[in-house]
Amino acid sequence: MQEVFVAGTGEFLPGEPVPFDEIESVLGELTEAPQAIRRWIATMRPVMAEILDIRFVHYAIDRETGAFTEDNVTMAAKAARRALEAARLEPREIGLICYGSAHQHQMPTASVRIQEALGIRTCAEFSIHANCTSAYKALYLAHRLIASGEYRHALVLSAGMSSSQLRASYYNQACLDRESLFLRWFLSDGAGALVLSADEPRGGAMRLEHSCVESVGGAKPSMMFDRRPALWLNPMEEYEKGLHHLRQTFRNALSTDLFQEAGGSVFFNGLRRMLTQAAIPPEGIRFFQVNLPARHIVESVMDECETLGIPRSALYTKMSQEGYCGPPMPFICLNRILREETLAPGDRIVSFVTEVSKFMQAGYSLVRV
Repeated sequence: MQEVFVAGTGEFLPGEPVPFDEIESVLGELTEAPQAIRRWIATMRPVMAEILDIRFVHYAIDRETGAFTEDNVTMAAKAARRALEAARLEPREIGLICYGSAHQHQMPTASVRIQEALGIRTCAEFSIHANCTSAYKALYLAHRLIASGEYRHALVLSAGMSSSQLRASYYNQACLDRESLFLRWFLSDGAGALVLSADEPRGGAMRLEHSCVESVGGAKPSMMFDRRPALWLNPMEEYEKGLHHLRQTFRNALSTDLFQEAGGSVFFNGLRRMLTQAAIPPEGIRFFQVNLPARHIVESVMDECETLGIPRSALYTKMSQEGYCGPPMPFICLNRILREETLAPGDRIVSFVTEVSKFMQAGYSLVRV
């Protein structure tokens, strides 16, 4: 098995930052929602501002016309070009594309559309759709295929175009409930990309030492979902019944039974398994990216993680300034760390996620060599 390195990173955030209190002016106000829902929105708006600690978000929406300015493919391609430039590679040198996004209803799939956008004539490609674990799964697959010697260079990408499901015009407002609206306060748009390579970059490199994926949701109910069945529906029926609405059941803390297991939270136990499996010393983690969207949940997680020896000072987040664009966040944060921070040999970057659509988990560890 050969070693795998991060040769380059890139990100793309569309438009100017939108302040939290202007979110509804961009997405549109829900003036046709039931009166009880409109009252709940007015009550919850300041509560969400406090518990999420998100000051700005990004949307691929023209504020003057309301038209979309990007989609998942165009954002992913822009992030990819920046990562390729950082890696000093041409698109034609990429043998593998692994793309991850929350979910997709499109044919042909996004990975081949990105391949076309980058002008790559021939390569292997995969599209993975698994909510906030999808970026990690794309990384996991590319990691192993390069380590096995099958490919030399891989492009790993993720994009999130959440605004397209959050605009007022998307909803059948008569069917709106609280579960349909919680996500409106923090999901935003963006893309991130990595170039993985079997070639060690000059001048110091980040080696991908471990990646993992698992699902612990076999006996847990879904907490983030739409109500579409696993087949195509009549679009009018889907709209009239509000089956297309993206929903998340809101829980105020990790102390609920769904999040707790013997020995700690689902997140804590999953992270501990990863660190043990890879023999990663917790006290040696320089940057720890917790891929969860709410400040109060992250703080609960860090209370547990400190007991493992991970210093609270290692926590790395950009949510307050950029919002939470879902699957791309670990790549966006990694791009910021590698471009803005100074790392010494032996410094580690660790990222881990628990997503709540079905409690899938994933993580990775990078070490500076």
